[in-house]
Amino acid sequence: MATRDGAIGRAQQFFDEGGFRDLLASLVAIPSTSQEDQHRPALDRYLEGAIQPWLARMGFESTIHPNPVQGFGPILTAQRIEDPSLPTVLLYGHGDTVAGLDAQWSQGLSPWVLTERGDRWYGRGTADNKGQHALNLAALDAVLAERGGKLGANVKVVLETSEERGSLGLRPFVEAHAQELAADALIASDGPRAEPALPTIATGTRGTFHFDLAVRLREGGVHSGHWGGLTTDPAIILSHALSTIMDRNGKILVRKWLPSNGQGGVPESILSVLKDCPVGGGGAAATIDPEWGEPGLTSAEKIYGWNSFIVLAMTSGVPANPVNAVAPNAVAHCQIRYTVDSDPATFEASLRHHLDIHGLEMVRIENARLRMPASRTAPDHPWVRWAQASMEKTLGQRVQIIPNTSGGLPGDVFVDFLNVPLVWVPHSYNGCKQHGPDEHFLIAPAREGIAAFAGMWWDLGEGATPPRAG
Repeated sequence: MATRDGAIGRAQQFFDEGGFRDLLASLVAIPSTSQEDQHRPALDRYLEGAIQPWLARMGFESTIHPNPVQGFGPILTAQRIEDPSLPTVLLYGHGDTVAGLDAQWSQGLSPWVLTERGDRWYGRGTADNKGQHALNLAALDAVLAERGGKLGANVKVVLETSEERGSLGLRPFVEAHAQELAADALIASDGPRAEPALPTIATGTRGTFHFDLAVRLREGGVHSGHWGGLTTDPAIILSHALSTIMDRNGKILVRKWLPSNGQGGVPESILSVLKDCPVGGGGAAATIDPEWGEPGLTSAEKIYGWNSFIVLAMTSGVPANPVNAVAPNAVAHCQIRYTVDSDPATFEASLRHHLDIHGLEMVRIENARLRMPASRTAPDHPWVRWAQASMEKTLGQRVQIIPNTSGGLPGDVFVDFLNVPLVWVPHSYNGCKQHGPDEHFLIAPAREGIAAFAGMWWDLGEGATPPRAG
């Protein structure tokens, strides 16, 4: 007789006997980076050669669509419909990766070869996002095998290949295919857990807003001996501008950038779900500095319930080859990571006003743009609590809910056009080096992930899901 424990056991056996490792190795071997033009054919190969045949074996009907934005990677959709009246879950993932950065990996490691060392699997895409969506599909495969090919529910899939370029094209695509993709909930995986050993559910993501601050004073540099102390140094002006935006301890001083325009702090509903929520762990390269950021907030509140300002890059002159000259200009590329409690449409105007009242009219704001909108489902939504209960039953430990991950994902697209609740179940951790050399997947959380999803797929077919909307 098919059982829940039997389904979870099948998934764990597949993992423990090396089946998942071998599967992931085959996916990592496809250099499907969307950030290097020479690997553009690998995006098609990932969908056509690796994912589509696997989905077909599980009974999915799938289509690979051209991206509606020219020059960006294709999008796969698939559906496995047993009965339209049954609950339907939409599974999302992305098959593209950032650039391989081959020369920067540690000795003996390669971005396109899965290498096991200790408790880690190294390779580009292991954590972001091949390993994560592959775990979820492998768990579904195990449940279907246990139930003799039946799930008792419907599953749809969207797998894009331009997420690492801002998911360009996904918004118009989902809008055009909204009826085809209609579902009761989106349950998917990307990003890090709150801590490596703590199973986590995120109900949204922070958004990203980018802009350049520029001080452009002259056509070229001038001799530092003849002009130093006489002519304005753009790097000094830019540094003063930055110091008015954020103090030396990381507190944002443009208060209208903050949730609810800086009035009222973190909402009570978010504070309650973040109570006692840990952050970090796992040997990440950076440190958590308690005195950095908004005073009075915990680490969890700072990255899950608040906004952050980061200078991503800054130049004046040529740092690699400085000459004795007062530079002609200085530029800083900046980013705001923001929650849904903030209005990005006001960010540029608020900054312009802020700079002007500080006498910094010569500082220009250039290329201001929203790169990825924020999203959030209420942490107490029935589908969120359903997933939490299922995971806790499977794993025998508490599952932390966070209102949004600290990074960005295109959840807003699915909320806007499909009106689905977001249930993100990350399988990685914040020290995985996902956008740099030596990206890796921790084996223990991955094993928990395949078990957790096997339990959820099983429970999905048991008829005890939240009531259908409408």
